[in-house]
Amino acid sequence: MPTPTIVTFSGGAVTGEGLVTRVESGSAGTIVVVDATPFHPVDHTWPDQPGDDGTIAAGGDTVRVAEALMAAVSDEGAFAVGSDIPVKRGAEGWTWLVGHRLDGAAPGWLAAGSRVNLSVDVARRDGLSRGHTACHLASLALDLAVADLWRKEPGEDALGNPDFEGRANQSSRIHEDGAVDEYRLGKSLRRAGFDTETFATTLVEREQRINTQLAAWIAAGSSSRIEAEGPTIVDRRRWHCELPEGDAVILCGGTHVESVSEFASITVSLDLTDPQLLVMTTSATSAA
Repeated sequence: MPTPTIVTFSGGAVTGEGLVTRVESGSAGTIVVVDATPFHPVDHTWPDQPGDDGTIAAGGDTVRVAEALMAAVSDEGAFAVGSDIPVKRGAEGWTWLVGHRLDGAAPGWLAAGSRVNLSVDVARRDGLSRGHTACHLASLALDLAVADLWRKEPGEDALGNPDFEGRANQSSRIHEDGAVDEYRLGKSLRRAGFDTETFATTLVEREQRINTQLAAWIAAGSSSRIEAEGPTIVDRRRWHCELPEGDAVILCGGTHVESVSEFASITVSLDLTDPQLLVMTTSATSAA
C-alpha cells in the first residue's frame, strides 16, 4: 500500500530530498510522486492558492516542475490527479499524495526508486504566501467593516465578529501579492439577516473602513504562522495570526508569511457592479 506524501511547506521549507515512488503519464501530463516534498499543491476541491513550481534534480540533471497538484490512489489501485479525483480531499479508501507535473516527459533518470532533490521557486512562493495572508486579513477586515449590517446572528468569524466571509464567499483566487474574492449577495443572505441595501449605499465607506483596519494591523506587526496536526498532505493545518483584537485561527492548507510586518501595505477595492455579486480585490506590497 502507498503511504501519504509527507509535506514540509507548512514550516516554510522550499527545498528537500525525497524518494520517487511513481511516475505516471496521462491526461494531466507527466506526474512525479515523491515520498516527501516541500511543494505546496493546489487543492482540487477549493483551488484558492495555485500549486508551487520549481525543479527536481539528481546527479547534475534537472527537470522543471510546472505545478504541484493533489493526487490520490484508491485502495483498488486507481490513480487520479487534480480535478479528476472523484472524492473530496481526505476521503477514506484513498491514499493522498502530492503530484509534481513536469513541463514534458520524464527523463530516464527520473523513475520510481530514484533519490531526488526538490526546489521550489522561492520568489513565486513568497508572493503567493503574501497573497494568501493578505486575503485572510482582508476577509477579517471585511467582516468587521460590515458587522453592523446584520439583523440576525450569522455565526462568528475567527475574531468573534459576524461571519460575512463564511456566509457569502463563493470563490477565492490567490495570486502573487493579492487575491480576488467573490461574495454572493442574494436572497439567502438577506434571509440570513444581512442588509444588502444599506451595504450598497455605503460601499465607499465600507471600503475605507477595511483599508484603515488593514493599515492598523500592518502597523501592529503581528506574527503569522501555520500549525499542522501532522506531517502528511491531508493532515489539518491552521493559520494563526496574533492580531491586537485576538488570536485569529483559520483552517487553511496554504502558505503564509511569518509576520504581518512583511507588508508595506494591503489595500482592497470593492466592486458591486452586479448588485448580486460583491467582488473584493486585495493588493499587497512587500516591505522588502
